Amino acid sequence: MAKKTSKPAKSNELDGKEFFAAISLIEKEKGIPKSYMLEKITQALISAYKRDHERITDNVFVDANEAAGTVRMYVKKEIVEEVDNPYTEIALDEARKTLPSAQTGDVVRIEIKPRNFGRIAAQTARQVIIQGMREAEHSMIYDMFSSKEHEMMMGTVTRVDPRNGAVSLRITNNGESTDAYLSASEQVRGEVIREGDRLKVYVVEVRRSSRGPQVLISRTHPGLVKRLFELEVPEIYDGTVEIRSIAREAGSRSKLAVWSSDENVDPIGACVGPKGTRVNNVVAELRSEKIDIIKYSDDPAEYVAASLSPADVLSVVPLEGSKSCRVVVPDDQLSLAIGKEGQNARLAAKLTGYKIDIKSASAAHEWEEEDAAAEAARAAEESETDDLVPQEEDFVEEPVEDVLPEEPAEEETPEA
Repeated sequence: MAKKTSKPAKSNELDGKEFFAAISLIEKEKGIPKSYMLEKITQALISAYKRDHERITDNVFVDANEAAGTVRMYVKKEIVEEVDNPYTEIALDEARKTLPSAQTGDVVRIEIKPRNFGRIAAQTARQVIIQGMREAEHSMIYDMFSSKEHEMMMGTVTRVDPRNGAVSLRITNNGESTDAYLSASEQVRGEVIREGDRLKVYVVEVRRSSRGPQVLISRTHPGLVKRLFELEVPEIYDGTVEIRSIAREAGSRSKLAVWSSDENVDPIGACVGPKGTRVNNVVAELRSEKIDIIKYSDDPAEYVAASLSPADVLSVVPLEGSKSCRVVVPDDQLSLAIGKEGQNARLAAKLTGYKIDIKSASAAHEWEEEDAAAEAARAAEESETDDLVPQEEDFVEEPVEDVLPEEPAEEETPEA
């Protein structure tokens, strides 16, 4: 009769080689550093042991030796004659069983086997490790996407909330993906977004949270227009042409002020492109939003005049002491300069930073009348102020008579 071969009993020992192979695999797949995982697992093992031994102190440590392929856990105890706390002390006789040369006052370390852990302690260790991995992943994703703040990214719509219209997108960067939130206020009015659509979005901010990094995105931010032009216009990408200012009312109209560092490069022509292909690609991405491209100038009058395009401007007079100016346009260009519901003038003011007062050529004389009236009112006010201030001639010094004291009357002598 053949002898039955006995299978080796399943050991609860921690296999060091498998342990280091596992964390190396995690580092490769998740990108979590091995040192970070070792720290979290060490904390987990110590927390697990303390869970079963409530009176234990900080005398527990883990020795992980990757070169030897071992992971061992020890508790340090002081050798004493009489034990008061068995968790931190060991009797001299007990210590000499394994270490004959032991003396009172020495500190010995005693190895702890993982099989001695209780079920609750093992669960605690597992939770600490899982939480550590999750925190590491969140931190990596935050670092990766925080570098993309104020940049444009492509996202895929995963969900559209039917109640408030908010949209969730899945965006990816270097193989890492996360969810981004596009609120209704950051969407272009009238734009229809469906699940599965791919959208270019502008990353406004990346925040930390307990659930992982929160990526706030926008489709209405002026920065999206800038990034789209950088994508389409090589001269902007390499710095030859600069976008100095952007004013935008999303879904309706945008104005760009561009400038070239090379006098041989036309900044407006570079942005428009051959047969308008470059600007048309941007307009298509913005769902037919109108775009005005003007040339930036350091001269305020020239800059303001260009910002009111497509209207013609006769004159621009900046007012001293304030960021304001008066603009005169032909009579038939007044409505064009102001725009529908004042949009053209409003965008020009945002673009230049100037408060713009526009009048037609036939009404320009009203400013002279207003200035004359204001000057007269100012003169009258100064005159009234002067009348209220006492003048030098109002004070007349009257002569003061010297008053001498009266001499005392002589006393009458009574008759005899």
